Amino acid sequence: MNNGGAEAAVAPVGGPQPLEWKFSQVFGERTAGEEIQDVDIISAIEFNRTGDHLATGDRGGRVVLFERTDTQDHVGHRRDLEKMDYPINRHPLFRYKTEFQSHEPEFDYLKSLEIEEKINKIRWCQSAYGALSLLSTNDKTIKFWKVQEKQVKKVCDLNVDSTKAMGNDPIVGSSISTSSKQYMANGGCTSNDFSLLSGGLPSLRLPMVTTLETNLMARCRRIYSHAHDYHINSISNNSDGETFISADDLRINLWNLEISNQSFNIVDVKPANMEDLTEVITSAEFHPIHCNMLAYSSSKGSIRLIDMRQSALCDTHSKLFEEQEAPGSRSFFTDIIASISDIKFAKDGRHILSRDYLTLKLWDINMDSGPVATFQVHEYLRPKLCDLYENDSIFDKFECCLSGDGLRVATGSYSNLFRVFGCSEGSKEATTLEANKNPMRRQGLTASRPSRSLGSPSGVVRRGKGADNSAVDANGNTFDFTTKLLHLAWHPTENSIACAASNSLYMYYA
Repeated sequence: MNNGGAEAAVAPVGGPQPLEWKFSQVFGERTAGEEIQDVDIISAIEFNRTGDHLATGDRGGRVVLFERTDTQDHVGHRRDLEKMDYPINRHPLFRYKTEFQSHEPEFDYLKSLEIEEKINKIRWCQSAYGALSLLSTNDKTIKFWKVQEKQVKKVCDLNVDSTKAMGNDPIVGSSISTSSKQYMANGGCTSNDFSLLSGGLPSLRLPMVTTLETNLMARCRRIYSHAHDYHINSISNNSDGETFISADDLRINLWNLEISNQSFNIVDVKPANMEDLTEVITSAEFHPIHCNMLAYSSSKGSIRLIDMRQSALCDTHSKLFEEQEAPGSRSFFTDIIASISDIKFAKDGRHILSRDYLTLKLWDINMDSGPVATFQVHEYLRPKLCDLYENDSIFDKFECCLSGDGLRVATGSYSNLFRVFGCSEGSKEATTLEANKNPMRRQGLTASRPSRSLGSPSGVVRRGKGADNSAVDANGNTFDFTTKLLHLAWHPTENSIACAASNSLYMYYA
């Protein structure tokens, strides 16, 4: 591919036009020279099902919620909007809504293990009665949060009129008559000979309860704990709205949202002898439509589709998706770069998107012979795998996402870059953007176009002469391995992407 940027801008006849991405918003923008605290680095991003709310989690255990504002400012029917001559194709705009501390650092005294508060995943649940519900998890504990508006009320009046109670005089006078009174057998008094303060009833004031303000309150409804011996890497809601799964390296558990003290182990890959362990679970997700189906990926680059109707313990898979490695291509790094860091179902459930270290692959669940498309993301790093292994960058876990219409996919890269690829038939769209206010600044770099093989691409690059934390691609662009864009999410209904660059949340639209 010669001058990939120019070619990527030309769509094939009959194919969708490449999107032109523009900067929308940034939250928590870093100023020049500002030192970033580790607890402020964003570790999870998730849109809710409607796209009206966005949640982020950070390494400090906090969850921050944002709400969409552009739809609230212009509410009305289409005819009303036409009368106003207001453009309907506006892009999403968000504002800060609230935040809360989801997890705190803990210490497991039995295992002498520190459990950090970092939020690994956030998943939205179905909302009811105007409240927002979501699941958040760190390495060991999942929490179910409910966020809703609460009216703060206060008693604003005294019980008595302050002008009638002076000094230390009794508030209510004991002016009961000292004359003899007749008592009944049960202790009641038949005499009505008692009176109130001078001034009568107006001297008494009832307390007044007034509403001062309305605050958003986050309340932890349930805590799902003590079910994972290893670090939780995934949680996923079921389409039935009642259950969810949580996955660690060796097991996947099924939970009911209403029951926090019991879960069912549905996948267990732990061998009888741990020395026989050859692969671990890296990601898991429910099918978006069929509540009995889920998929999970492994460190060997395979994806297994399972049907929970077959058995209580799903030791066998319904389908296995993996790509055969080319003969003679195996090396020390083969298994490491083949490990899948994230999988996502398309909205219609027909396709699965997976991300490994070098590539992004799209699978058709009806075709297990191989991926229908492979997008080269980090092919220029292949000659530098030894250096990446030394500085641990080869173990970075990049996330991936699909557009709501299923026509495009996106994933992150180094130097705070992210890539958007067209995955429809015949599309050659391959755009590289940088997480800043000028996203198209790095258009000199364009990732390789989709292909079906991992053979030698035309864009293989020479090793840079810089330090171990940098690389140079074929176009001369330098990449910094210390700045990486791991987390991003695509709006469910519109072409809008939210991505995390360190402690900053950037949003783009097309």
